[in-house]
Order: sequence, then structure tokens, then C-alpha cells
Amino acid sequence: QVELVESGGGLVQAGGSLNLSCVATGRTSTYAMAWFRRAPGKEREYVAAISYSGRSAYYNDAVKGRFTISRDVRDIEKNTLSLQMNNLTPEDTAVYYCAAMWGGVGIDADEYEYWGQGTQVTVSS
Repeated sequence: QVELVESGGGLVQAGGSLNLSCVATGRTSTYAMAWFRRAPGKEREYVAAISYSGRSAYYNDAVKGRFTISRDVRDIEKNTLSLQMNNLTPEDTAVYYCAAMWGGVGIDADEYEYWGQGTQVTVSS
């Protein structure tokens, strides 16, 4: 069984930074992982994704150059996924979710089997 637990959200001023973490327990070493977000009144949106090896990363154009996704795959039973977010804007305000899918990387939320509970990020202007 895979369990995902996010942390690191909070309130930050525009231009600031936050680092989100997601601890994935269970054998996720063969799972691609991703971050999604849902802003108030909007659809869930893909943010960034990373391959099971951690070698390939993909970004939504809205965050490219500001956000960095990474993962620590050294522990086969417990992966840690991170999202370093820099130069935040009020448009980044959302609940951020960690997700995992077996096999190749996807950007469609429907492809992801496991989800965390989410962590709130609020960026003030």
C-alpha cells in the first residue's frame, strides 16, 4: 500500500520561496511522481512531474524556471518528493497535492493512482 503525506505549505509574500515535501511510504521506487494544485474556483492543475529514477523532470509552463521538482530514491521503502518554489506570485496560491503512478510519467491527473491529502500554499501580494 502506498501512502503520501505532504508538508511545507504556508503563507508567504510575493517573491518569496517555499519548499514542499511529500513522504511516500510503500514501494514507490518504480512509481513516477508529480505535484498538482487546485486554486479556489479552478480545476486541478498539473505543476511538475518526475520519473521513478529522478533523472527526468517535467514542468507546467506556468512554473518553469521558478519551481524545481526532485526526489530522493535511496530508500526503496520511503521516497521523498520535493518541490522548491521560488519567486512565488499570488497566482500560485492553491492546495498542492503529491501524486504517484506506476511506470512512466504523466501529466494527466487521471493517470495517478495515489494522492496525498494536500498542503495549502498562500501567496500574499
